[in-house]
Amino acid sequence: MDGLRVHFEVYVRKTSGAGWTLEMACEDRALAVATAKDLVAEGRVAAAKVTKEALDEETREFKTATILNLGAPETAHKPKVRVEAEPLCVTPQDLYTPHARERIGRLLEGWLERNHATAFELLHRPDLVEQLEASGIDLQHAIQKIAIPEAQARGATVHELIRVFHALVERAIERLLRDARKGVLPDVDKEGFAATAARVGKDPDRAYLLGAGVAACIAPALSWAEKVARLLDLADAAPEAGPSRALAIATLEQPLAEILGSKPGLEDILGKGMDLGAKLGAMTRLAGGRAVETLVRTEASVAKVMPPLSPAAERLARWLGAEDFADVRAALGRRILRELNGPQRLRPGDAAGEIDILRALAMSLTAASGKLLPLEDVQAAFSARSRMLVTGDFVEAYLGQGQSAREEVAALVWLTENVIGGANKRQAGRWLHAVIAALRFEKEIRGGPDSAAVRLGALAALQRSVGRCGLVEEDFVPIQTKLGDLGGLVESHARLAASLAKANAPAVHRLTLLLKLAIGETAPLGPAANRARAEALKLVRHDATRSELANAPEQVEAVRELIQQAGLAA
Repeated sequence: MDGLRVHFEVYVRKTSGAGWTLEMACEDRALAVATAKDLVAEGRVAAAKVTKEALDEETREFKTATILNLGAPETAHKPKVRVEAEPLCVTPQDLYTPHARERIGRLLEGWLERNHATAFELLHRPDLVEQLEASGIDLQHAIQKIAIPEAQARGATVHELIRVFHALVERAIERLLRDARKGVLPDVDKEGFAATAARVGKDPDRAYLLGAGVAACIAPALSWAEKVARLLDLADAAPEAGPSRALAIATLEQPLAEILGSKPGLEDILGKGMDLGAKLGAMTRLAGGRAVETLVRTEASVAKVMPPLSPAAERLARWLGAEDFADVRAALGRRILRELNGPQRLRPGDAAGEIDILRALAMSLTAASGKLLPLEDVQAAFSARSRMLVTGDFVEAYLGQGQSAREEVAALVWLTENVIGGANKRQAGRWLHAVIAALRFEKEIRGGPDSAAVRLGALAALQRSVGRCGLVEEDFVPIQTKLGDLGGLVESHARLAASLAKANAPAVHRLTLLLKLAIGETAPLGPAANRARAEALKLVRHDATRSELANAPEQVEAVRELIQQAGLAA
Protein backbone atom coordinates (compact mmCIF):
# COMPACT_ATOMS: atom_id res chain seq x y z
CA MET A 1 0.00 0.00 0.00
CA ASP A 2 2.99 2.33 -0.42
CA GLY A 3 1.92 5.76 -1.62
CA LEU A 4 -1.75 5.08 -0.82
CA ARG A 5 -3.97 6.74 1.78
CA VAL A 6 -7.02 4.68 2.70
CA HIS A 7 -10.38 5.58 4.18
CA PHE A 8 -13.79 3.88 4.18
CA GLU A 9 -17.15 5.28 3.08
CA VAL A 10 -20.64 4.09 4.03
CA TYR A 11 -23.37 4.58 1.43
CA VAL A 12 -27.08 3.99 2.03
CA ARG A 13 -30.29 3.70 0.06
CA LYS A 14 -33.37 4.93 1.94
CA THR A 15 -35.66 2.81 -0.25
CA SER A 16 -35.00 -0.10 -2.57
CA GLY A 17 -35.40 2.08 -5.64
CA ALA A 18 -33.44 5.09 -4.38
CA GLY A 19 -29.90 5.97 -5.32
CA TRP A 20 -26.86 5.62 -3.11
CA THR A 21 -26.05 8.56 -0.80
CA LEU A 22 -22.98 9.03 1.38
CA GLU A 23 -23.76 8.47 5.06
CA MET A 24 -20.28 8.78 6.60
CA ALA A 25 -16.55 8.52 5.91
CA CYS A 26 -13.89 7.41 8.37
CA GLU A 27 -10.47 5.79 8.55
CA ASP A 28 -11.66 2.87 10.74
CA ARG A 29 -12.81 -0.18 8.76
CA ALA A 30 -14.50 -1.80 11.76
CA LEU A 31 -16.47 1.37 12.52
CA ALA A 32 -17.66 1.70 8.92
CA VAL A 33 -18.77 -1.96 8.78
CA ALA A 34 -20.50 -1.74 12.18
CA THR A 35 -22.32 1.44 11.17
CA ALA A 36 -23.61 -0.13 7.95
CA LYS A 37 -24.80 -3.23 9.82
CA ASP A 38 -26.54 -1.13 12.50
CA LEU A 39 -28.33 1.03 9.91
CA VAL A 40 -29.75 -2.02 8.14
CA ALA A 41 -30.52 -3.95 11.34
CA GLU A 42 -32.42 -1.03 12.84
CA GLY A 43 -34.45 -0.63 9.64
CA ARG A 44 -33.36 2.97 9.12
CA VAL A 45 -32.32 2.27 5.51
CA ALA A 46 -33.22 -0.28 2.85
CA ALA A 47 -29.61 -1.08 1.99
CA ALA A 48 -26.08 -0.09 2.93
CA LYS A 49 -22.65 -0.70 1.49
CA VAL A 50 -19.08 0.00 2.58
CA THR A 51 -16.40 0.96 0.08
CA LYS A 52 -12.65 1.18 0.54
CA GLU A 53 -11.19 4.33 -1.02
CA ALA A 54 -7.42 4.33 -1.64
CA LEU A 55 -5.86 7.64 -2.71
CA ASP A 56 -2.69 7.40 -4.78
CA GLU A 57 -0.55 10.37 -3.70
CA GLU A 58 1.25 10.48 -7.05
CA THR A 59 -1.73 10.42 -9.40
CA ARG A 60 -4.24 11.93 -6.89
CA GLU A 61 -6.79 9.36 -8.04
CA PHE A 62 -9.03 7.19 -5.85
CA LYS A 63 -9.30 3.43 -6.30
CA THR A 64 -12.66 2.16 -5.04
CA ALA A 65 -13.49 -1.35 -3.86
CA THR A 66 -16.79 -2.47 -2.28
CA ILE A 67 -16.11 -4.57 0.82
CA LEU A 68 -19.67 -4.98 2.17
CA ASN A 69 -23.16 -4.86 0.66
CA LEU A 70 -26.24 -5.33 2.86
CA GLY A 71 -30.01 -5.05 2.52
CA ALA A 72 -32.32 -4.97 -0.47
CA PRO A 73 -30.67 -5.66 -3.82
CA GLU A 74 -30.22 -2.74 -6.14
CA THR A 75 -32.95 -2.59 -8.80
CA ALA A 76 -31.92 -2.08 -12.37
CA HIS A 77 -32.90 1.28 -13.79
CA LYS A 78 -33.86 1.85 -17.37
CA PRO A 79 -31.20 3.89 -19.10
CA LYS A 80 -32.21 7.51 -19.47
CA VAL A 81 -32.88 8.72 -22.97
CA ARG A 82 -30.04 11.02 -23.86
CA VAL A 83 -31.34 14.47 -24.68
CA GLU A 84 -29.56 16.64 -27.13
CA ALA A 85 -28.84 19.99 -25.54
CA GLU A 86 -26.57 22.93 -25.97
CA PRO A 87 -23.59 23.34 -23.66
CA LEU A 88 -24.29 25.23 -20.44
CA CYS A 89 -22.38 28.29 -21.67
CA VAL A 90 -23.23 29.59 -25.12
CA THR A 91 -22.44 33.30 -24.83
CA PRO A 92 -19.55 35.16 -23.18
CA GLN A 93 -21.99 36.47 -20.55
CA ASP A 94 -22.67 32.88 -19.45
CA LEU A 95 -19.05 32.55 -18.30
CA TYR A 96 -19.71 35.10 -15.54
CA THR A 97 -22.36 33.09 -13.69
CA PRO A 98 -21.41 31.60 -10.27
CA HIS A 99 -21.55 28.04 -11.63
CA ALA A 100 -19.32 28.87 -14.59
CA ARG A 101 -16.80 30.74 -12.42
CA GLU A 102 -16.63 27.81 -10.03
CA ARG A 103 -15.96 25.45 -12.95
CA ILE A 104 -13.31 27.76 -14.39
CA GLY A 105 -11.63 27.95 -11.01
CA ARG A 106 -11.37 24.16 -10.83
CA LEU A 107 -10.24 23.68 -14.42
CA LEU A 108 -7.52 26.36 -14.16
CA GLU A 109 -6.70 25.94 -10.47
CA GLY A 110 -2.98 25.43 -10.97
CA TRP A 111 -2.58 28.30 -13.44
CA LEU A 112 -4.58 30.67 -11.24
CA GLU A 113 -2.48 29.83 -8.17
CA ARG A 114 0.75 30.38 -10.10
CA ASN A 115 -0.51 33.77 -11.25
CA HIS A 116 -1.95 34.66 -7.84
CA ALA A 117 -5.42 35.30 -9.24
CA THR A 118 -9.01 34.12 -9.00
CA ALA A 119 -11.47 33.10 -11.72
CA PHE A 120 -13.26 36.41 -11.14
CA GLU A 121 -10.05 38.32 -11.94
CA LEU A 122 -9.35 36.20 -15.01
CA LEU A 123 -12.76 37.07 -16.42
CA HIS A 124 -12.31 40.81 -15.80
CA ARG A 125 -8.59 41.54 -16.36
CA PRO A 126 -7.26 41.89 -19.92
CA ASP A 127 -3.65 41.31 -18.82
CA LEU A 128 -4.51 37.93 -17.29
CA VAL A 129 -6.48 36.91 -20.36
CA GLU A 130 -3.48 37.71 -22.56
CA GLN A 131 -1.19 35.67 -20.30
CA LEU A 132 -3.54 32.68 -20.41
CA GLU A 133 -3.93 32.94 -24.18
CA ALA A 134 -0.17 33.11 -24.58
CA SER A 135 0.37 30.00 -22.45
CA GLY A 136 -1.63 27.93 -24.94
CA ILE A 137 -1.34 24.56 -23.27
CA ASP A 138 -3.17 25.52 -20.03
CA LEU A 139 -6.16 26.86 -21.92
CA GLN A 140 -6.17 23.89 -24.29
CA HIS A 141 -6.11 21.37 -21.42
CA ALA A 142 -8.92 23.19 -19.60
CA ILE A 143 -11.12 23.07 -22.71
CA GLN A 144 -10.40 19.39 -23.20
CA LYS A 145 -11.21 18.58 -19.56
CA ILE A 146 -14.61 20.25 -19.78
CA ALA A 147 -15.42 19.00 -23.27
CA ILE A 148 -15.08 15.29 -22.43
CA PRO A 149 -17.77 15.07 -19.69
CA GLU A 150 -20.01 17.52 -21.54
CA ALA A 151 -19.82 15.34 -24.65
CA GLN A 152 -20.74 12.22 -22.67
CA ALA A 153 -23.66 13.98 -20.99
CA ARG A 154 -25.06 15.50 -24.17
CA GLY A 155 -24.39 12.80 -26.72
CA ALA A 156 -22.03 14.93 -28.81
CA THR A 157 -18.49 14.25 -29.97
CA VAL A 158 -15.55 15.61 -28.01
CA HIS A 159 -14.11 17.41 -31.03
CA GLU A 160 -17.41 19.10 -31.73
CA LEU A 161 -17.63 20.50 -28.21
CA ILE A 162 -13.97 21.51 -28.22
CA ARG A 163 -14.71 23.66 -31.28
CA VAL A 164 -17.78 25.13 -29.55
CA PHE A 165 -15.83 26.00 -26.40
CA HIS A 166 -12.89 27.37 -28.37
CA ALA A 167 -15.23 29.72 -30.22
CA LEU A 168 -16.87 30.75 -26.93
CA VAL A 169 -13.52 31.48 -25.28
CA GLU A 170 -12.29 33.46 -28.28
CA ARG A 171 -15.43 35.63 -28.25
CA ALA A 172 -15.09 36.25 -24.49
CA ILE A 173 -11.41 37.18 -24.87
CA GLU A 174 -12.12 39.45 -27.82
CA ARG A 175 -14.91 41.20 -25.92
CA LEU A 176 -12.70 41.94 -22.88
CA LEU A 177 -9.72 43.10 -24.93
CA ARG A 178 -11.90 45.25 -27.17
CA ASP A 179 -13.50 46.95 -24.18
CA ALA A 180 -10.06 47.56 -22.70
CA ARG A 181 -8.80 49.15 -25.95
CA LYS A 182 -11.85 51.39 -26.17
CA GLY A 183 -11.48 52.53 -22.55
CA VAL A 184 -14.88 51.14 -21.59
CA LEU A 185 -13.59 49.42 -18.45
CA PRO A 186 -13.79 51.80 -15.46
CA ASP A 187 -10.85 52.94 -13.35
CA VAL A 188 -12.11 52.70 -9.78
CA ASP A 189 -8.94 54.20 -8.29
CA LYS A 190 -9.42 57.43 -10.22
CA GLU A 191 -13.20 57.70 -10.29
CA GLY A 192 -14.00 56.32 -6.86
CA PHE A 193 -15.90 53.12 -6.11
CA ALA A 194 -19.18 54.71 -5.09
CA ALA A 195 -19.21 57.02 -8.12
CA THR A 196 -18.38 54.12 -10.45
CA ALA A 197 -21.15 51.95 -9.00
CA ALA A 198 -23.66 54.78 -9.40
CA ARG A 199 -22.55 55.53 -12.98
CA VAL A 200 -22.68 51.98 -14.32
CA GLY A 201 -25.77 51.06 -12.31
CA LYS A 202 -28.12 51.59 -15.25
CA ASP A 203 -25.94 49.85 -17.84
CA PRO A 204 -27.11 46.36 -18.91
CA ASP A 205 -23.53 45.11 -18.36
CA ARG A 206 -23.18 46.82 -14.96
CA ALA A 207 -21.95 43.70 -13.13
CA TYR A 208 -19.32 43.05 -15.81
CA LEU A 209 -18.14 46.67 -15.88
CA LEU A 210 -17.94 47.13 -12.12
CA GLY A 211 -16.26 43.73 -11.82
CA ALA A 212 -13.56 44.90 -14.24
CA GLY A 213 -12.99 47.97 -12.08
CA VAL A 214 -12.74 45.85 -8.91
CA ALA A 215 -10.38 43.35 -10.56
CA ALA A 216 -8.07 46.17 -11.71
CA CYS A 217 -8.10 47.67 -8.21
CA ILE A 218 -6.93 44.49 -6.46
CA ALA A 219 -4.48 43.46 -9.20
CA PRO A 220 -1.39 45.18 -7.65
CA ALA A 221 -1.80 43.26 -4.37
CA LEU A 222 1.19 41.07 -3.55
CA SER A 223 -0.66 38.60 -1.28
CA TRP A 224 -4.13 37.16 -0.83
CA ALA A 225 -4.46 39.03 2.46
CA GLU A 226 -3.68 42.28 0.67
CA LYS A 227 -6.33 41.50 -1.95
CA VAL A 228 -8.87 40.99 0.84
CA ALA A 229 -7.78 44.27 2.46
CA ARG A 230 -8.31 46.10 -0.83
CA LEU A 231 -11.73 44.52 -1.25
CA LEU A 232 -12.71 45.65 2.25
CA ASP A 233 -11.42 49.13 1.48
CA LEU A 234 -13.79 49.16 -1.49
CA ALA A 235 -16.60 47.90 0.76
CA ASP A 236 -15.93 50.81 3.11
CA ALA A 237 -16.19 53.16 0.13
CA ALA A 238 -19.36 51.57 -1.30
CA PRO A 239 -22.56 53.61 -1.70
CA GLU A 240 -24.47 53.84 1.54
CA ALA A 241 -27.82 52.54 0.27
CA GLY A 242 -29.97 51.77 -2.74
CA PRO A 243 -29.43 49.69 -5.88
CA SER A 244 -25.88 51.02 -6.25
CA ARG A 245 -24.87 49.56 -2.89
CA ALA A 246 -26.49 46.21 -3.71
CA LEU A 247 -24.52 46.11 -6.99
CA ALA A 248 -21.28 47.08 -5.25
CA ILE A 249 -21.57 44.49 -2.46
CA ALA A 250 -22.64 41.72 -4.86
CA THR A 251 -19.61 42.45 -7.04
CA LEU A 252 -17.16 42.46 -4.11
CA GLU A 253 -18.64 39.23 -2.78
CA GLN A 254 -17.53 37.26 -5.83
CA PRO A 255 -13.73 37.61 -5.53
CA LEU A 256 -13.93 37.52 -1.73
CA ALA A 257 -15.74 34.16 -1.82
CA GLU A 258 -13.23 32.76 -4.31
CA ILE A 259 -10.23 33.84 -2.20
CA LEU A 260 -11.70 32.33 0.98
CA GLY A 261 -12.67 29.22 -0.94
CA SER A 262 -9.10 28.54 -2.04
CA LYS A 263 -6.57 26.83 0.23
CA PRO A 264 -3.71 29.34 -0.30
CA GLY A 265 -6.06 32.30 0.07
CA LEU A 266 -7.54 31.08 3.34
CA GLU A 267 -4.12 30.13 4.73
CA ASP A 268 -2.73 33.57 3.92
CA ILE A 269 -5.54 35.19 5.90
CA LEU A 270 -5.78 32.79 8.85
CA GLY A 271 -2.15 31.70 9.08
CA LYS A 272 -0.12 28.75 7.82
CA GLY A 273 0.95 25.59 9.62
CA MET A 274 -2.39 24.96 11.33
CA ASP A 275 -3.81 21.50 11.84
CA LEU A 276 -7.43 20.93 10.81
CA GLY A 277 -8.78 21.66 14.28
CA ALA A 278 -7.07 25.05 14.51
CA LYS A 279 -8.10 25.90 10.95
CA LEU A 280 -11.75 25.10 11.69
CA GLY A 281 -11.51 27.10 14.90
CA ALA A 282 -10.19 30.13 13.03
CA MET A 283 -12.84 29.74 10.32
CA THR A 284 -15.54 29.53 12.98
CA ARG A 285 -14.29 32.74 14.61
CA LEU A 286 -14.13 34.34 11.17
CA ALA A 287 -17.69 33.45 10.19
CA GLY A 288 -19.41 33.05 13.56
CA GLY A 289 -19.57 36.73 14.38
CA ARG A 290 -20.41 38.25 17.72
CA ALA A 291 -21.91 35.06 19.19
CA VAL A 292 -18.61 33.19 18.93
CA GLU A 293 -16.53 36.11 20.20
CA THR A 294 -18.80 36.42 23.24
CA LEU A 295 -18.38 32.71 23.92
CA VAL A 296 -14.59 32.98 23.64
CA ARG A 297 -14.55 35.83 26.17
CA THR A 298 -16.76 34.04 28.69
CA GLU A 299 -15.73 30.38 28.33
CA ALA A 300 -12.11 29.69 29.27
CA SER A 301 -12.06 26.20 27.72
CA VAL A 302 -13.08 27.66 24.36
CA ALA A 303 -10.62 30.56 24.55
CA LYS A 304 -7.82 28.10 25.33
CA VAL A 305 -8.09 26.19 22.05
CA MET A 306 -9.56 28.68 19.56
CA PRO A 307 -6.70 30.37 17.67
CA PRO A 308 -6.62 34.17 17.68
CA LEU A 309 -7.34 36.07 14.47
CA SER A 310 -4.89 38.44 12.87
CA PRO A 311 -5.94 42.12 12.63
CA ALA A 312 -6.74 41.61 8.94
CA ALA A 313 -8.87 38.57 9.74
CA GLU A 314 -10.63 40.44 12.56
CA ARG A 315 -11.55 43.18 10.12
CA LEU A 316 -12.94 40.60 7.71
CA ALA A 317 -14.84 38.93 10.58
CA ARG A 318 -16.58 42.21 11.39
CA TRP A 319 -17.78 42.47 7.78
CA LEU A 320 -18.89 38.83 7.72
CA GLY A 321 -20.81 39.39 10.94
CA ALA A 322 -22.95 41.99 9.17
CA GLU A 323 -25.59 41.22 6.55
CA ASP A 324 -23.68 42.47 3.50
CA PHE A 325 -21.58 39.35 2.85
CA ALA A 326 -24.13 36.71 3.86
CA ASP A 327 -23.28 34.45 0.92
CA VAL A 328 -19.58 34.43 1.83
CA ARG A 329 -20.43 33.61 5.43
CA ALA A 330 -22.74 30.78 4.33
CA ALA A 331 -20.02 29.36 2.04
CA LEU A 332 -17.57 29.32 4.96
CA GLY A 333 -20.17 27.55 7.09
CA ARG A 334 -20.70 24.87 4.46
CA ARG A 335 -16.94 24.36 4.20
CA ILE A 336 -16.70 23.91 7.97
CA LEU A 337 -19.40 21.24 7.80
CA ARG A 338 -17.65 19.44 4.93
CA GLU A 339 -14.41 19.29 6.90
CA LEU A 340 -16.19 18.06 10.03
CA ASN A 341 -17.84 15.28 8.04
CA GLY A 342 -14.53 14.29 6.43
CA PRO A 343 -12.16 11.56 7.61
CA GLN A 344 -9.20 13.76 8.60
CA ARG A 345 -8.30 14.02 12.30
CA LEU A 346 -8.63 17.46 13.91
CA ARG A 347 -5.51 17.06 16.03
CA PRO A 348 -3.32 14.25 14.64
CA GLY A 349 -1.17 12.83 17.41
CA ASP A 350 -3.09 14.58 20.22
CA ALA A 351 -6.26 12.67 21.10
CA ALA A 352 -6.99 14.72 24.24
CA GLY A 353 -6.55 17.93 22.26
CA GLU A 354 -8.93 16.59 19.63
CA ILE A 355 -11.69 16.27 22.22
CA ASP A 356 -11.01 19.79 23.51
CA ILE A 357 -11.13 21.44 20.08
CA LEU A 358 -14.20 19.42 19.07
CA ARG A 359 -15.97 20.55 22.24
CA ALA A 360 -15.03 24.18 21.55
CA LEU A 361 -16.20 23.92 17.93
CA ALA A 362 -19.49 22.35 19.01
CA MET A 363 -20.15 25.13 21.51
CA SER A 364 -19.15 27.84 19.03
CA LEU A 365 -21.13 26.55 16.06
CA THR A 366 -24.16 25.92 18.27
CA ALA A 367 -23.93 29.50 19.56
CA ALA A 368 -23.71 30.77 15.96
CA SER A 369 -26.36 28.39 14.58
CA GLY A 370 -29.20 29.96 12.69
CA LYS A 371 -27.19 32.85 11.30
CA LEU A 372 -24.24 30.69 10.21
CA LEU A 373 -25.65 27.16 9.87
CA PRO A 374 -28.90 25.31 10.67
CA LEU A 375 -28.71 23.72 14.13
CA GLU A 376 -29.74 20.30 12.74
CA ASP A 377 -26.79 20.32 10.32
CA VAL A 378 -24.39 21.23 13.14
CA GLN A 379 -25.68 18.40 15.33
CA ALA A 380 -25.50 15.89 12.47
CA ALA A 381 -21.90 16.88 11.71
CA PHE A 382 -20.78 16.50 15.32
CA SER A 383 -22.61 13.21 15.65
CA ALA A 384 -20.67 11.93 12.63
CA ARG A 385 -17.39 13.28 14.04
CA SER A 386 -18.18 11.68 17.43
CA ARG A 387 -18.16 8.25 15.79
CA MET A 388 -14.44 8.66 15.26
CA LEU A 389 -13.89 9.35 18.97
CA VAL A 390 -15.30 6.02 20.17
CA THR A 391 -13.31 3.74 17.87
CA GLY A 392 -10.76 1.40 19.38
CA ASP A 393 -7.81 3.15 17.75
CA PHE A 394 -8.79 6.56 19.06
CA VAL A 395 -9.56 5.36 22.60
CA GLU A 396 -6.24 3.51 22.73
CA ALA A 397 -4.38 6.64 21.62
CA TYR A 398 -6.41 8.79 24.02
CA LEU A 399 -5.68 6.68 27.10
CA GLY A 400 -2.06 6.19 26.09
CA GLN A 401 0.44 4.48 28.39
CA GLY A 402 1.35 4.98 32.03
CA GLN A 403 -1.98 6.28 33.32
CA SER A 404 -3.53 4.90 36.47
CA ALA A 405 -6.93 3.23 36.28
CA ARG A 406 -8.53 6.21 38.05
CA GLU A 407 -7.00 8.58 35.50
CA GLU A 408 -8.30 6.39 32.67
CA VAL A 409 -11.80 6.45 34.15
CA ALA A 410 -11.72 10.24 34.49
CA ALA A 411 -10.53 10.53 30.87
CA LEU A 412 -13.31 8.23 29.63
CA VAL A 413 -15.92 10.19 31.59
CA TRP A 414 -14.71 13.34 29.81
CA LEU A 415 -14.88 11.52 26.46
CA THR A 416 -18.42 10.30 27.17
CA GLU A 417 -19.55 13.81 28.08
CA ASN A 418 -18.27 15.23 24.80
CA VAL A 419 -19.63 12.78 22.21
CA ILE A 420 -23.16 13.14 20.87
CA GLY A 421 -25.53 10.68 19.26
CA GLY A 422 -27.21 7.76 20.97
CA ALA A 423 -25.02 5.07 19.43
CA ASN A 424 -21.84 7.02 20.20
CA LYS A 425 -22.90 7.57 23.81
CA ARG A 426 -23.58 3.85 24.21
CA GLN A 427 -20.19 2.93 22.80
CA ALA A 428 -18.42 5.41 25.06
CA GLY A 429 -20.40 4.01 27.98
CA ARG A 430 -19.17 0.51 27.12
CA TRP A 431 -15.55 1.68 27.23
CA LEU A 432 -16.17 3.35 30.58
CA HIS A 433 -17.91 0.32 32.07
CA ALA A 434 -15.13 -1.98 30.90
CA VAL A 435 -12.45 0.02 32.74
CA ILE A 436 -14.51 0.42 35.93
CA ALA A 437 -15.43 -3.27 36.00
CA ALA A 438 -11.80 -4.34 35.50
CA LEU A 439 -9.83 -5.92 38.36
CA ARG A 440 -7.11 -3.29 37.92
CA PHE A 441 -9.46 -0.47 38.90
CA GLU A 442 -10.80 -2.42 41.89
CA LYS A 443 -7.30 -3.14 43.18
CA GLU A 444 -6.31 0.48 42.78
CA ILE A 445 -9.38 1.71 44.68
CA ARG A 446 -9.19 -0.84 47.49
CA GLY A 447 -5.43 -0.75 47.99
CA GLY A 448 -4.55 2.82 47.09
CA PRO A 449 -2.26 4.98 49.24
CA ASP A 450 -5.02 7.51 50.04
CA SER A 451 -7.20 7.25 53.11
CA ALA A 452 -10.56 5.50 52.92
CA ALA A 453 -12.37 8.84 53.17
CA VAL A 454 -10.44 10.24 50.19
CA ARG A 455 -11.10 7.14 48.08
CA LEU A 456 -14.79 7.16 48.96
CA GLY A 457 -14.99 10.84 48.02
CA ALA A 458 -13.35 10.10 44.67
CA LEU A 459 -15.83 7.29 44.00
CA ALA A 460 -18.74 9.57 44.92
CA ALA A 461 -17.51 12.25 42.50
CA LEU A 462 -17.15 9.64 39.75
CA GLN A 463 -20.61 8.31 40.42
CA ARG A 464 -22.12 11.78 40.07
CA SER A 465 -20.15 12.57 36.92
CA VAL A 466 -21.28 9.31 35.30
CA GLY A 467 -24.86 10.44 35.84
CA ARG A 468 -24.12 13.73 34.06
CA CYS A 469 -22.54 12.14 30.96
CA GLY A 470 -25.77 11.98 29.01
CA LEU A 471 -25.98 8.19 29.06
CA VAL A 472 -29.40 6.55 29.11
CA GLU A 473 -30.48 4.87 32.34
CA GLU A 474 -29.74 1.32 31.22
CA ASP A 475 -26.15 2.37 30.47
CA PHE A 476 -25.25 4.53 33.48
CA VAL A 477 -27.06 2.60 36.25
CA PRO A 478 -24.77 -0.50 36.01
CA ILE A 479 -21.71 1.78 36.12
CA GLN A 480 -23.00 3.67 39.16
CA THR A 481 -23.92 0.39 40.84
CA LYS A 482 -20.39 -0.95 40.36
CA LEU A 483 -18.92 2.24 41.83
CA GLY A 484 -21.30 1.91 44.78
CA ASP A 485 -20.24 -1.71 45.34
CA LEU A 486 -16.57 -0.70 45.32
CA GLY A 487 -17.37 2.02 47.84
CA GLY A 488 -19.03 -0.60 50.02
CA LEU A 489 -15.85 -2.70 49.98
CA VAL A 490 -13.68 0.28 50.91
CA GLU A 491 -15.99 1.37 53.73
CA SER A 492 -16.42 -2.17 55.04
CA HIS A 493 -12.66 -2.66 55.27
CA ALA A 494 -12.12 0.69 57.02
CA ARG A 495 -15.37 0.53 59.09
CA LEU A 496 -15.62 4.26 58.49
CA ALA A 497 -19.33 4.68 59.37
CA ALA A 498 -19.02 2.81 62.65
CA SER A 499 -15.85 4.71 63.55
CA LEU A 500 -17.52 8.06 62.90
CA ALA A 501 -20.54 7.11 65.00
CA LYS A 502 -18.30 6.34 67.99
CA ALA A 503 -15.71 9.07 67.47
CA ASN A 504 -14.79 11.41 70.33
CA ALA A 505 -16.43 14.46 68.78
CA PRO A 506 -19.63 16.48 69.22
CA ALA A 507 -22.74 14.53 68.23
CA VAL A 508 -23.85 17.16 65.71
CA HIS A 509 -20.45 16.99 63.95
CA ARG A 510 -20.57 13.19 63.80
CA LEU A 511 -24.15 13.27 62.55
CA THR A 512 -23.26 15.77 59.82
CA LEU A 513 -20.39 13.61 58.55
CA LEU A 514 -22.55 10.47 58.52
CA LEU A 515 -25.36 12.23 56.69
CA LYS A 516 -22.95 13.46 53.99
CA LEU A 517 -21.86 9.86 53.50
CA ALA A 518 -25.49 8.74 53.37
CA ILE A 519 -26.60 11.21 50.67
CA GLY A 520 -23.73 10.34 48.30
CA GLU A 521 -21.74 13.53 48.84
CA THR A 522 -18.63 11.95 50.39
CA ALA A 523 -19.28 8.29 49.52
CA PRO A 524 -20.95 6.62 46.53
CA LEU A 525 -24.59 5.64 46.86
CA GLY A 526 -24.76 1.94 47.65
CA PRO A 527 -23.68 -0.24 50.59
CA ALA A 528 -21.38 2.42 52.09
CA ALA A 529 -24.11 5.08 52.02
CA ASN A 530 -26.64 2.62 53.43
CA ARG A 531 -24.44 1.78 56.39
CA ALA A 532 -23.80 5.46 57.04
CA ARG A 533 -27.56 6.10 56.90
CA ALA A 534 -28.18 3.34 59.48
CA GLU A 535 -25.57 4.80 61.84
CA ALA A 536 -26.98 8.30 61.36
CA LEU A 537 -30.48 7.03 62.21
CA LYS A 538 -29.20 5.53 65.46
CA LEU A 539 -27.35 8.70 66.34
CA VAL A 540 -30.25 11.05 65.63
CA ARG A 541 -32.45 9.12 68.05
CA HIS A 542 -30.08 9.62 70.98
CA ASP A 543 -31.26 12.09 73.59
CA ALA A 544 -27.77 13.58 73.75
CA THR A 545 -27.87 14.42 70.06
CA ARG A 546 -31.27 16.07 70.34
CA SER A 547 -30.15 18.04 73.35
CA GLU A 548 -27.03 19.23 71.53
CA LEU A 549 -29.11 20.31 68.54
CA ALA A 550 -31.46 22.20 70.83
CA ASN A 551 -28.49 24.11 72.24
CA ALA A 552 -27.16 24.93 68.71
CA PRO A 553 -30.13 26.36 66.81
CA GLU A 554 -27.85 27.80 64.12
CA GLN A 555 -27.00 24.22 63.01
CA VAL A 556 -30.52 22.82 63.12
CA GLU A 557 -31.51 23.94 59.61
CA ALA A 558 -28.40 22.48 57.93
CA VAL A 559 -28.81 19.16 59.75
CA ARG A 560 -32.54 19.05 58.98
CA GLU A 561 -31.81 19.50 55.25
CA LEU A 562 -29.25 16.66 55.31
CA ILE A 563 -31.72 14.44 57.17
CA GLN A 564 -34.36 15.07 54.52
CA GLN A 565 -31.90 14.33 51.69
CA ALA A 566 -30.90 11.09 53.41
CA GLY A 567 -34.56 10.05 53.70
CA LEU A 568 -34.50 9.95 57.50
CA ALA A 569 -37.17 12.60 58.09
CA ALA A 570 -40.16 11.25 59.99
